[in-house]
This record gives sequence, structure tokens and C-alpha cells, in this order.
Amino acid sequence: MDSIKVRYFVDDVDATIAFYTQHLDFIVKTHPAPFFAILQRGNLILLVNAKNGQAGATQAMPDGRKPEPGGWNRILIEVNDLGGIVETLRKAGLHFRNDIVTGIGGKQILLDDPAGNPIELFEPASN
Repeated sequence: MDSIKVRYFVDDVDATIAFYTQHLDFIVKTHPAPFFAILQRGNLILLVNAKNGQAGATQAMPDGRKPEPGGWNRILIEVNDLGGIVETLRKAGLHFRNDIVTGIGGKQILLDDPAGNPIELFEPASN
């Protein structure tokens, strides 16, 4: 299967690396500069750019707007035991936007990374 790439803008690349590797089982593929890193979890490649970095991705748009962290678009990580994972992450002091919600397809919760970028942790409904 081909990899899926997502780019997140962050305030602190080192804090973001620590968050994703310590809590969500990502590995560092490369960290060639203080303002950029590439992380991986399975087929997901996460490109991490400091919002004030020197890379092309951080350049201002023609209207002057600049990329920034946060928002509502997100990566989704499927898990087997959402309740247990949430309990572990809460004990580690991590920030969630909401409590676990249940829908037709399963249960989910939104976890914020250090820059406020959301990660959806999702446990599918059992059939």
C-alpha cells in the first residue's frame, strides 16, 4: 500500500516529535533542520513544519495569509481499546477537545498535539 502524507504546521518541532513518538507510536524518518521533520506510523507519513520555518510550505499566500497550526482537519488513528488509550493519555496530561462520543460507525475522541492540531482516535463499532 502506498503511504499517505499529511502536513501539519506546529509551534515547536521538537515538542511535536516527542508527542507523536512517545504517545502515538510514530517514528522519526528524518529531522534535517530545526524547523522540519518527517514522522511515520505505518503507511502514514506526517510532515511537520514549524510555522515560522524557512521551508517553502510556510511561505505567505498572495493575500498575505500564512499557514498556522490548529483547525479541524485531522488525521485519524484507528485503535482497538479507545477507553484504555484515553485513560493512559489523560494520565500523561495530554489535552482532549471532547469526551468520547459514539456514533453509528464507532467511538471517537479528538486529541490535540502540542500545537493544537487534532488527531482523531477512532474505535470502530464491533459487528
